[in-house]
Amino acid sequence: MKMHFSIPLSEELLEKFGGRYLYSVYLEGFLFCKARYSQLHRWNEQLRRIFGSSVPTFPPKFYLAMTKSMADERRSQLEQYLQNVTIDPNIINSDVFISFFQKLQQDTFKIQPQKACLDVYLADGRNIRLDIKTSDTAERILEVASYKMGLSRELIGYFSLFFIEDHNSGTLSVVKKVAEFELPYVSLQSMKQSHCKLGIRKWYMDPSLDKMLLDCRASVNLLYMQAVQEIERNWVKPTDEQMQKLELLQKTANKIKFLELVSEVQHYGYIKLDPCTCDYPEVGCSADVHVGNNEIYCCVKLPTNQTKVISFKINRVRCWQVTFLGAVTDANDEGTGETLELRFEYNDSDTWKWIVFYTKQAFLLSSCFKKMISEQLMKTTKEQELQIEMPETSKSKNSSIQQNQICGFIPRKRTFVRPNEEDRVFEKIREEDL
Repeated sequence: MKMHFSIPLSEELLEKFGGRYLYSVYLEGFLFCKARYSQLHRWNEQLRRIFGSSVPTFPPKFYLAMTKSMADERRSQLEQYLQNVTIDPNIINSDVFISFFQKLQQDTFKIQPQKACLDVYLADGRNIRLDIKTSDTAERILEVASYKMGLSRELIGYFSLFFIEDHNSGTLSVVKKVAEFELPYVSLQSMKQSHCKLGIRKWYMDPSLDKMLLDCRASVNLLYMQAVQEIERNWVKPTDEQMQKLELLQKTANKIKFLELVSEVQHYGYIKLDPCTCDYPEVGCSADVHVGNNEIYCCVKLPTNQTKVISFKINRVRCWQVTFLGAVTDANDEGTGETLELRFEYNDSDTWKWIVFYTKQAFLLSSCFKKMISEQLMKTTKEQELQIEMPETSKSKNSSIQQNQICGFIPRKRTFVRPNEEDRVFEKIREEDL
């Protein structure tokens, strides 16, 4: 799936041999590193020597002085290149990919490779202090933290590192998921103005996947701490009766029963966004958004002060995009919140329309979209494998049920699926949209 790379701005460097441009590369809406065309060009040549024609076309050189329009065109082409090059998982997991961005990120923020301490925070406020290197990737740090907590190695993939912000008001913001090749120590230095900290949270949008983690004490502890935190922060909405039972289970420290009960609570397993604005059902609405379990749940306040609850189902989303709306200042991650929008095309009563959210967490919301779709893909693949193993007679009886469960998008292997007419969703999603 494409990474959320963008190059919203560049700066011209006046040098001896003419103008040169330094490109500010953003990842998930935050300044990630700065790079010159020549650096990216040499890196592309390295990739081509290893991966050949699977590497996308690199923007051509200009042998004459660039005009403003030419510079803007190159910036746009480089942005598209970075997005396309991350489609191939073999590339993004390669040493040449990871080491290139390691060096760029460290050089940009002037962080030397050296030993350091890093705190990883749990949902209950405690922290794990790790002895690391400033050049350690998020993947490496997650492995070290998991080992220290006793988390089974095969369960690490259910969790991820996130940048989290605790506000003075008592609210909690999940700022972004940390990319596996990102250097958390360096990124934290660049985000100091946002007072972010590094936290570990589960990373799946289907609450039923909890059951895969209940045989490991460490994973149960992580799920339990996060569930308690989300109740305290009002992310989930237990009824009075549910709340009484949950409090009793907390007192008896019955974590498994607690997790079984909390899984029935509204919005459990969802990520809550900060309050934002949207243009549905009319322009100028404020919205509280929870995303998870294959839906985008919105409590919308209309300009008339009336409140309306809307649920956008992920299987009715055809495509989406994140856009920087205004000029981005080069002040790390500051000042970008109001310049981001996420818009998605949605099938509303057999009519396709664009729904727009204006939120500083647009990239996080997009990541949630991708995660929900990938989980649906995995679920569909497993169902298809089970169906193949079924006797032919049983297979024919269940074919209509199976057909309704398949989303009509194009999976990575380009296997085309034709859904029922009333469930025709995702049919225009391309690999690059994911």
